[in-house]
Amino acid sequence: MLDTLVVIGTDGLIYAAWLFLIALGLSLIYGVLRVLNIAHGSFYALGAYAAASLIGLYGQRDFWPYGVYLMIPLAALAVGVVVGPLVERGILRWMYPREPVYQLLATYALFLILEDLTKLIWGVDPIYAYAPYTLLGDVSIGDITYPWYSLLLIGTAVVVGILVSVFIRRTRTGRVIVAMIEDPEMSTALGINVPRMSVLAFSMGTVLAGLGGAMTAPMIAVMPGMGAEVIVLAFAVIVLGGLGSLEGAAVGALLIGFLRAATVHLFPVLELFVIYLVMALVLILRPRGLWGRAEVRRL
Repeated sequence: MLDTLVVIGTDGLIYAAWLFLIALGLSLIYGVLRVLNIAHGSFYALGAYAAASLIGLYGQRDFWPYGVYLMIPLAALAVGVVVGPLVERGILRWMYPREPVYQLLATYALFLILEDLTKLIWGVDPIYAYAPYTLLGDVSIGDITYPWYSLLLIGTAVVVGILVSVFIRRTRTGRVIVAMIEDPEMSTALGINVPRMSVLAFSMGTVLAGLGGAMTAPMIAVMPGMGAEVIVLAFAVIVLGGLGSLEGAAVGALLIGFLRAATVHLFPVLELFVIYLVMALVLILRPRGLWGRAEVRRL
C-alpha cells in the first residue's frame, strides 16, 4: 500500500508539473489581457516542434552532449519572441474592445491556422528527440524506476513558477503590469506604454507555452494534433484554480495531477471522467475557482 501511495504521489507530481508549465502562460495572458487564448495549444505544439528540430540539429554535431538541454529554453524563447508579438499586435490588439466571443473565435481560427502551418513546415510524420530524456539515466523511487528527466521537469516547473511570481510582484516592470491590469486608462495617463506591456505579457505567456511543449518533446513523439488535448487540460487547470490567478494555476495543476494519478492506478477507466467531474463540482460550489477572487482583474 505504501509503495502504491509513493507511486501515485510521484506520478501526480510529475503530471502536475507538466500541466503547470502549460497552464501558467494561459493564466498569465488571461490575468493581464483578459483573453481566453485557444491558440495557446498551438504555441505549445510549436515549442515541441522547435525543440525537436533544435535537438536533432544539435545531435548531428560533435558538441558537448549535455548542451542539448540548452536547446529546450532556446526553442521556447524562439517561439515567444517570434510568434508572441506577431499574434498580439497583428490579431489580439483588434479584439480587446470586442466581446469575449470574438476573442474566442479569433484565437480558435488562429489555432486551426497554426495546426496546418506545423504540418506544412514539419510534415505529418512523428518527430523523435529522445536524447535529453535518456541522457541523464534513471532513478529508483521505491520499486519504480523513473528517468531523471521527469524530476528535472518538476524542478523546472518550481523554478519557473517562482521566477514568474517574483517578476510580477517584485520587479518594476511586473508592478507596472499589475497597475495596467487594475486601470489601463489611468496607466496610460501616467505615461505607461500599455501596448508595449501587452506585447511583453503576451510574449511571456507564449514563451511559457513553448517551454511546456519543449520540455514535452523529449518524452513523446511530436506529431500533428498534439496541441488540441493540451489546451483542454490547460483550461481545466485554470478554471479549477481561478482564471488569471498564478497560485490558482499551481493549485489546479496539483489537484488534477494527483487526482489523475490516483485514478490511473486505482480506477483507470475513469481517468478523464473524474477530472471533469471535479471541475464541474468546483464550478458549482465556487464559480470563480478555488483561488479565484472577486476583483475585476488580479494576478
